[in-house]
Amino acid sequence: MPFKHFTLSLITAALSLMAVASVSATATEITLRTELGQNAYYTEKGTKAHLRIDLEGLRQQDTERAPINIAIVIDKSGSMNGNKLEQAKEAAIMAIERLDEEDYVSVITYSDEVNVLIPARRAGDHSAFRRKIRAIRTNGRTALYAGTKRGIHELETYLDEHRVNRVILLSDGLANVGPSKPSDLERLGQQAAEKGISVTTIGLGLGFNEDLMTKLAYASDGNHAFVRYERDLVDVFNKEFGTVLSVIAQDVIIIIECADGFRPLKVMGRNAKIDGQKVQLKLNQLYAAQEKYLLLEIELDKTATEGTAPLANVKVDYRSMGHKQRVQLESAAKATFTASKQKADKSINKKVMSSVVQYVATERNEKAVALRDKGKIKEAREMLKGNATYLQQEAAKLGGAYAPTLNSLAKKNKMESENLSEDKWTASRKAMKARQYKQKTLQSY
Repeated sequence: MPFKHFTLSLITAALSLMAVASVSATATEITLRTELGQNAYYTEKGTKAHLRIDLEGLRQQDTERAPINIAIVIDKSGSMNGNKLEQAKEAAIMAIERLDEEDYVSVITYSDEVNVLIPARRAGDHSAFRRKIRAIRTNGRTALYAGTKRGIHELETYLDEHRVNRVILLSDGLANVGPSKPSDLERLGQQAAEKGISVTTIGLGLGFNEDLMTKLAYASDGNHAFVRYERDLVDVFNKEFGTVLSVIAQDVIIIIECADGFRPLKVMGRNAKIDGQKVQLKLNQLYAAQEKYLLLEIELDKTATEGTAPLANVKVDYRSMGHKQRVQLESAAKATFTASKQKADKSINKKVMSSVVQYVATERNEKAVALRDKGKIKEAREMLKGNATYLQQEAAKLGGAYAPTLNSLAKKNKMESENLSEDKWTASRKAMKARQYKQKTLQSY
């Protein structure tokens, strides 16, 4: 069977390995691994396979980190009055105090209009930031789009591919001044991503639009958090800055090319371009000591016979924050075929299939939200209960280290099936959307 070849020079000590069920390649910052959902596939027409592609950020030995270019965008509309704004101010101050002279910070506030409280500047003088942030007062409505756009603009002053460029947006209310549709914010997120900027959205309380906030974050490959109580803001800001300070790679381009006869169907949970045998997608950044993975569903060669065949070649090209140069990794996956259905069924890779189960469950959870939004409460409840049963059954099948995670998700779906009434739905919907976002993007908090 012919296989489409690539030529790729490896930078640093990148290592390319090949195996049947699991393949890995390692560079200074990242380990790339590819695994299939089964160690052997039955030679049967129409069989599908799942290829899991892991990118593990390695712990760095030195203490150096990439410089930060960050814009903190704070909602100061009337609904933020009182402890909400006070906690937001303290969270912003705490975060800025983690930065130093090598970093750049801007602070933007918004209500009816946008105010650049602190134009982009070096982060060294913490006292000046504290004074200005603590002087923020509430008034007016919520020009969220304009506030975010201004935050992106401030980052452009010191935009650099060797810095971590991030907007952190906080809001507790609906966007009611200027563009306010999820699609508007999605386009703004896409524009930010094209510039190498990611946007993290933090929704506070029960009044914000979670569809808008998650669309913005997802389009720019940022994070999203639902913070029901203002007392938790400092902790969320602290975690977000922990990820910002641990970025080791940016502009991560992943290209998968399937061998002839193997057809890529979809990338689970990520936007990707599929053109014939080739799949391409991009991540804005990867963090140290964190693993992200992709799941590619593939239709197997209908003419396959017993034996081993090349299945796919995976290339990862990223910008190293430590070495300030692009680094490439390459790995190849092979598929083994057997005429024994029993042997194939027993060769399940539990790690990969647990990931697939979680993805399927997340999709079903999203469908339940859509049903509830249409007022179909009974159908939404049945969907969530059925999802809980599905997760429990898969937990029993896979067992071992994978059962607790799947059983925990089952319990959440069961609980959510009981929180569809009007008095519970607002909070439950926000929590569900936040969890769906984290599961699809593998956000660590």
